[in-house]
Amino acid sequence: MATPPAVQTPPTDEAHETGKPVSEAVPIPVPAEEPGAQPALPLPDTVIKGSINWPYAIAITSIHLAALAAIWPWTFSWTGVIVMIVGVHVFGQAINLLYHRVLTHHSCVLPKWLEHAFTILALCCMEDTPAKWVATHRYHHLHSDEQEDPHSPLVAFFWGHVGWLLVVNKKTHNIHTYQKYASDILKDPFYMKLEKSYVWVWIYLAHALAFCAVGYGLGWAIEGTAMGALQFGTSLLVWGAFVRTVVVWHITWSVNSLSHLFGYQNHATDDHSTNNWLVALLTVGEGWHNNHHHDPASASNQHRWWEFDITYYEIKLLEKLGLAKKVIPPRHVRRQRSEERRAGKST
Repeated sequence: MATPPAVQTPPTDEAHETGKPVSEAVPIPVPAEEPGAQPALPLPDTVIKGSINWPYAIAITSIHLAALAAIWPWTFSWTGVIVMIVGVHVFGQAINLLYHRVLTHHSCVLPKWLEHAFTILALCCMEDTPAKWVATHRYHHLHSDEQEDPHSPLVAFFWGHVGWLLVVNKKTHNIHTYQKYASDILKDPFYMKLEKSYVWVWIYLAHALAFCAVGYGLGWAIEGTAMGALQFGTSLLVWGAFVRTVVVWHITWSVNSLSHLFGYQNHATDDHSTNNWLVALLTVGEGWHNNHHHDPASASNQHRWWEFDITYYEIKLLEKLGLAKKVIPPRHVRRQRSEERRAGKST
């Protein structure tokens, strides 16, 4: 990968208010539409029709097939199920909290050691490298539910959910796009190394083998037999790694699909983003998607008292522990503080 251009300046107040990516804090004219209308969209014109993104297609298909081993009774254990459920939150939050709120929208700042540790957990979800994920998501915000949106479900539900990952899009799978929309990420040598190598693939494989090895060891200690050890190790591998990966995938993808089709809106945005309570429950806050599209820079998606945003509470906990700084408050708080500063200067 080529060295990225000079890193862009940190987000300005304008970027926080518009919610656009660091490099694209500009208003975008969008034709007015009838409220609630959901017109069909054509595929992005940068999609190579008939193409298959083989690395993604093979990985997605293979891990889904591996997860199907869960229907085999021999792989079942309650420990495996519990590990899967806990893992959905632990590993999934690396996507929600780090990839999305910290790296994409700069909603807060974490120490580099913690940021990189979260990155390792995120890579265990097999949702791509940080720069690719961030660039694609910023591009989505810039063109949300327009033809250029890489994954609008207004094309088709399946397209918005997973189909967009299975074909080649010349705009999103492009070094220039990564450099333009994620240059602030690529300035970090750690993230650049992930882009230049396949170490992120080995991290996923290593973590899957770790589940198997731990399960094998525990199985041997509990059962005292090679067969018991093999069964328990296989159970943790299937449930703790493969099933958990698939569950995290579909939970993440549901934000792109369900939360642009079903739900309610608190804010009139230039797209079809909605607040979907089921997705919000599964994603611990990401499903309040209309709130997020109204105010992407905010660390909180909770705009009504009952719209619980667990991810935001976890960010505030990190802030209390001194591990999160520069936490961006909701837009109305930012505006109030800005008005208070202006009033103070005028006096």
